Amino acid sequence: MSDKDFGLIDRRTVLKAAGAAGLMLATGAYAATSRKRYAVVGVGHRARMYMNAITGKYRDGNEIVAVCDTNPGRVARAVRRISETGASQPRPYAAADFDRMIRETKPQFVLVTTVDATHDEYIVRALEAGCDVITEKPMTTTAEKAQRILDAVKRTGRHIRVAFNYRYTPPRTQVKELLMSGEIGDVLSVDFTWLLNTVHGADYFRRWHSNKANSGGLMVHKSTHHFDLVNWWLGAQPELVHAFGSRQFYTPETAKRMGLQGHHQRCLTCPEKNKCNFYFDLAADPGLKELYLDNEQHDGYFRDQCIWRPEINIEDTMNVMVRYDNGVQLKYALSAYDAWEGYHIAFNGTKGRLEHRIVESAGAAGAGQVQSKSNEVSTRIIPLRGAARDIEPWVGTGGHGGGDNVMLDEIFGDAPADKFKRISDERAGAYSCLVGIAANRCFETGNSVRIADLVTGLTPPDRAPMPDRKAPVPMPIRVKIP
Repeated sequence: MSDKDFGLIDRRTVLKAAGAAGLMLATGAYAATSRKRYAVVGVGHRARMYMNAITGKYRDGNEIVAVCDTNPGRVARAVRRISETGASQPRPYAAADFDRMIRETKPQFVLVTTVDATHDEYIVRALEAGCDVITEKPMTTTAEKAQRILDAVKRTGRHIRVAFNYRYTPPRTQVKELLMSGEIGDVLSVDFTWLLNTVHGADYFRRWHSNKANSGGLMVHKSTHHFDLVNWWLGAQPELVHAFGSRQFYTPETAKRMGLQGHHQRCLTCPEKNKCNFYFDLAADPGLKELYLDNEQHDGYFRDQCIWRPEINIEDTMNVMVRYDNGVQLKYALSAYDAWEGYHIAFNGTKGRLEHRIVESAGAAGAGQVQSKSNEVSTRIIPLRGAARDIEPWVGTGGHGGGDNVMLDEIFGDAPADKFKRISDERAGAYSCLVGIAANRCFETGNSVRIADLVTGLTPPDRAPMPDRKAPVPMPIRVKIP
């Protein structure tokens, strides 16, 4: 695709396209179609799942009318890939032409899958243009940007959907049902540990995520998933956050301890690639090569930056305490250099304890793509009195343990009413990222942060009903005296 095709379209082409669009509006052609119209901004790796869904399983009711990115090579690839499916060819646009794209192609929905720090720009502009938005997590990266989004929702009356696919994973939905049923009574505290292994975890330190200005760090980019799960599981809103965080593993000092002479710009040209066991061969993955390596000449972005670079400014070791509006206390830990990938969470309640654990076998190109089998997922109820029992996990297939398929059915298909209320709007999106944003402030200041001090006008999202909280009932304790 040439510059002319990408963004510098000649006047005759623009007038012709505008005239055709005007004719379609005048004749009601847009209104007559039964397909929902989507524009996608940001067509890197994160957009793949949505574009494949729209052009595949859900193509009868949905279509992509436009694609937009800062990189013309990736735009050309997206147009080509969509056309190869037999779907209608979307119109290509440069990121600078986002507003013109909306005017000319009239999408009903804008899919935002750009760098995290730019989400707010495209979300607000889409809302103001009369579109609803589907955005990847996190919704945004700072309190100021979150406020801007919330204000735009109020001003325009449009809405946002944040694609939290973790809510839809069958065993995690099962945990929600167990909590809703009152199996362990009122939840009083939560212990949550999430581990990223040295394949998945390291990858955040070689990409744009390693600059906190882009991603908000792992507290925002990654942990927003986890905070959203806890918010949803508890049916409560976070109030107060205290946290500690630092970078302890992905440092030049660690490289030297591993026998490396120093850090380098990237893996591809690294003179020590043969002795670094964190070497990442970008050219060996056809999909990533096509998306990034083959398009470096357009923007100079390297997908395989050295993880030992001193300029990295995100943390790899984080511990957070959160108090909720219903009195529940959360203790959360995230580390990004572990020997295995997965998590363990325990809910402590007035009637007992619910323990849930998933061990993921994450590969170089499949981090997070869990097949939820019984030998990888465990859920256990441990009453205060009586025998513990294991719960047979709900299972699913596909990305994120089957969660992707369930979520995509709800977004693009015709899913039934959901008693678990897994859909996440701008309110849930804000609450989840604001916990991470508050944690980042704690890292800087050493002080606790109140969520109410970060934004105004944030109201609780719709929640599935939880058991009414009651005062704990003392249990008789019988001690046998020898």
